[in-house]
Order: sequence, then C-alpha cells, then structure tokens
Amino acid sequence: MATEQAAPEAGVRAASDRFYEALEQMANGDASAMADAWSHADDVTTMHPIGGREVGWDEVKEPWGSIADISTDGTISRSDQVLRVFGDIAYELATENVSMTLADTPVEGEYRATNVYRLEDGEWKMVHHHSDLSEPFVEILEGLNASA
Repeated sequence: MATEQAAPEAGVRAASDRFYEALEQMANGDASAMADAWSHADDVTTMHPIGGREVGWDEVKEPWGSIADISTDGTISRSDQVLRVFGDIAYELATENVSMTLADTPVEGEYRATNVYRLEDGEWKMVHHHSDLSEPFVEILEGLNASA
C-alpha cells in the first residue's frame, strides 16, 4: 500500500518542483516555463500575491509574464511542504520564501500558498495557485500604474 501511495505523491512532488522552478525563473525575468507547469484548461485559477483572481489559462498566464517583465534577482523556495493525493487530484500547502527585485525595488517575504494539481494524460499539472496577498508587491504595482 505504501508503494502505491508513493508513486502518485512522487509525481505531484515533481509537478511542484516544476512549478517552483518556473516561479523562480519568472522572478528572474522569464515566465516561459509556466506553460509547462500549468494545465491549459478553461477551469484553472489563480489568486496571486499581487491581488486579483484569474480564471482560465488565457487569464492565468498573463500576470506571470507581466511580473517577469519587471523582475530580477529572484530566489523562491518552499518550506513546510505538505502534499495530499486523492485519485487524480492533489493539493499542496507550503510557505513560499521570496527574495526578488520587482521594478527596481527589493522585496522579501514569506507567503502561505495552496496549490492544486490534476492528473492530465498521465502528467500532474497545476490547476490552482493561491498565496497570501503581499502589500509590498501591491504597493509597487500601484506605484507603477500611477506613473504610467
């Protein structure tokens, strides 16, 4: 029984690693790897630390690219990771440890995150990402919008 449970959890862990590698690349100016981490279905969702809510791949992918365009020097890691698998659905709880430069402003913080994965064609894909709202991120973006 433990071996049967280990295989799906290993697949979800690999999907999580893929997402967090893509997230760190985004924090260094390149959001292209997000496309491999995410499902491209109409039911995917996200609630970013920058605020807002996106539904469907076309909406979900936009903020990743926008943030990548103004991000450098990023490191993002997880701590306190918990994974649970229920058939073709899995969720992850973690703390995201973030250090990056956003629009020439250094930002650091710890944010609670919930991620949901779905098994699609034999591969685990992200279908939902939600993290705590980050006041520093929001303030920086509001400042950019005000000066635009």
